[in-house]
Amino acid sequence: MLEKIRSQIEAEITGLMHELHVDLPERIKIAREHGDLRENAEFKAAKERQGFVEARLNHLTTRMTELSKIDVKDMAYDKAGFGSTVTIHDIDLDEDFTFTITAGDFIDLDAGQVSLASPIGQGLLGAEEGEEVTIKLPAGARQYKIVELSTLPQQMEARGS
Repeated sequence: MLEKIRSQIEAEITGLMHELHVDLPERIKIAREHGDLRENAEFKAAKERQGFVEARLNHLTTRMTELSKIDVKDMAYDKAGFGSTVTIHDIDLDEDFTFTITAGDFIDLDAGQVSLASPIGQGLLGAEEGEEVTIKLPAGARQYKIVELSTLPQQMEARGS
C-alpha cells in the first residue's frame, strides 16, 4: 500500500517536473515572442499553470515526507486506520461498501479508496470489526456497521513482510 502510494506520487512529481522545466518554459518563450505581455492570454495562462505546478510539487513533496514517517509497527493491529481495508454496511440503505483508507488527499473512489482526512475516513478511524459507527456526512449522519476489517499490519503479516 505505502509503496503504491509512493510510486503514484513519484510518477506525478516526475511529470510535473518535466512540465515545469521543459514544457512551460517553451510555452512562455513562444508566448513572449507574440509581443505585448500585458494582453497576452497565452503568457498569462502559462504563468498561472507554472504557479499551480510549483504549488502542487510542494504539496507532493510534503506528502512524501509524511509517508516516510509512517511506521507500520506503531499502528493498531485491530483498529481501522491508514491502509486499512474496511467493508461497512449502511444500515439505512442495507448496502455494503468496501474502502481502503489512504493518506491525506489521495482519493480514488473508483478504486474504492477514501482519504483518512475525509468524513468517512475520520468516522472509521479507530473502529473495530463488528462495531457500529455514526459518520457525519454533508447530507447528514449515517449509521454503518464494520462488517470486515483488514488493517495494514494484518495485511503486511499475511504477505510475510
